[in-house]
Amino acid sequence: MPNIKSAKKRVKVIETKTLKNKAFRSALKTDIKKYEAALASGNTELAQATYKAAVKKIDVAASKGIIHKNAAAHKKSQFTKALNNM
Repeated sequence: MPNIKSAKKRVKVIETKTLKNKAFRSALKTDIKKYEAALASGNTELAQATYKAAVKKIDVAASKGIIHKNAAAHKKSQFTKALNNM
């Protein structure tokens, strides 16, 4: 445990940020699963709607630093290819 006041504050701030990032990452995974389920069902309208939501969530995650920008680009590319091959 830190003894310095600023170090104590950093511990609190990091815990808060960690919780927010975990919640956002969980929501991101949920959107990705919804998109993959829509692809598996073969419903193009649902797949396109969930694709937009998933890609938007990935972009936000990359901009916030929750996932790496190259990982985000890779995922978006995979999703686009899958949607186009439907």
